[in-house]
Amino acid sequence: MNLSLLTTLTFLPLAGAILILLIGSGDEETAARNAKRTALWTSLVTLAVSLVVLSNFDWNQPGFQMVEESSWLSGIVKYRMGIDGISLGLILLTTLLMPICILMSWTAIKERVKDFMVAFLILETLVLGVFCALDMVLFYLFFEGSLIPMFLIIGVWGGQRRIYATYKFFLYTLAGSVLMLIAMIIMIAEAGSADIRVLLAHDFPAAMQIWLWLAFFASFAVKMPFFPVHTWLPAAHVEAPTSGSIILAGILLKLGGYGFLRFSLPMFPDASVALAPLVQWVCVIAVIYASIIAFVQDDIKKLVAYSSVAHMGVVGLGLFSGNIEGVQGAYFLMISHGLISGALFACIGVIYERAHTRDIMAFGGVVKVMPLFAVMMMLFTMANIGLPGTAGFVGEFLALAGSFKSVSTMTAVAALSMILSAIYGLWLYRKVVSGDVTNDLVLGLKDMNGREIAALAPLAILTIILGFYPSLLLDLSQLSVSTMIAPMEEVLANMHKASAIVSQGAAQ
Repeated sequence: MNLSLLTTLTFLPLAGAILILLIGSGDEETAARNAKRTALWTSLVTLAVSLVVLSNFDWNQPGFQMVEESSWLSGIVKYRMGIDGISLGLILLTTLLMPICILMSWTAIKERVKDFMVAFLILETLVLGVFCALDMVLFYLFFEGSLIPMFLIIGVWGGQRRIYATYKFFLYTLAGSVLMLIAMIIMIAEAGSADIRVLLAHDFPAAMQIWLWLAFFASFAVKMPFFPVHTWLPAAHVEAPTSGSIILAGILLKLGGYGFLRFSLPMFPDASVALAPLVQWVCVIAVIYASIIAFVQDDIKKLVAYSSVAHMGVVGLGLFSGNIEGVQGAYFLMISHGLISGALFACIGVIYERAHTRDIMAFGGVVKVMPLFAVMMMLFTMANIGLPGTAGFVGEFLALAGSFKSVSTMTAVAALSMILSAIYGLWLYRKVVSGDVTNDLVLGLKDMNGREIAALAPLAILTIILGFYPSLLLDLSQLSVSTMIAPMEEVLANMHKASAIVSQGAAQ
């Protein structure tokens, strides 16, 4: 197989990681500087390659494109790569956030810098592999492999309780994935192929679908995460370094949503319809519970982490709405949340690097000494609570509108999250940024530097652009999303026809 675009995109960060390991260095300071520069340039080149992939992508074709295939291990398991509109949006998000993560760790990471950059580049390869894989076994290897560098990023460069956070993160995510592996083996045996395209076309028996769906749900629900398997997320966020929190909220939480779109909805449509009420109840509880819990947090990071749990609940409602508006909204919210939450964690990193505390009550009047930071924090806070004109509004509105068509009462309850998020978001901004300076800690803070502005500016621009022109993302994914949810829509249509016939017969 000739080296092609998707292979280059996926393994380019790994090549950069190997280059960092091979580069000779004298003192530790020189080694750290070389590692940071190499990692940054590698991530920027990877971003450029992803833009080349975008330029070669046919927006009018619903199927998988740029497919690569080569024999690997056996006739059933092969190296298969390909993308559609769903995976391409997440690829672009990944390649955008990675150089931002490296910039935000430029001075924050002071020990074992070389190892840190290697871990991040390996993580980028594994995440890109998840979105490009067209073989189920290959998908699983990339999906589970992404746990390892994230485990190290939190465990080595995290806070005081990093060991507790890493083991909780690892065990939660691994436990669900064991069930998914068993389900994958059954599916490959049933369909006679590990090719995702073949599995999408295979009609699994309805009784089997239920068990397969539950096995996949165990893994994807933890990744998003859904209530009540969400407790690993706040701990991981609090202990992770700033870059770790950015990539965790921006990318790794989206692996669960991507899994639902790629596997659960199209491959198990009968089970998805039958078990949709379960997901909807879980999501409504998560939205309200996480929003209320966010009120009592005294750590800025933990408050934003619980905000992410609430947003992922809205994503779940949209995904299992059974209509194009809800699923498109959920997908849009996944991307916009990646931009906005990543930016919020970057803002938290800016202020933590100066003050060395995330205690909300330790601040106040930051706008007086950090006006540029105050503007950025205001933009992303408003986007996070769904202000019209920002990317955060479009995704939440569409997801809730689609969900309302399916379950109006539960969606009305979940919509309270927009009010609750506005309350705790504005409260956080008032406590940290607004008001008068009340202590010497704030007086000593310096405003954002050029590197931090360069990291946050692309996220700010995209947050506004997607708020006013959501079609840029919706048009990219529309055909692919329509194809993925077509089996579920067919099941729902048949149910409505059967119900109408029964009603008509009873009336006669």
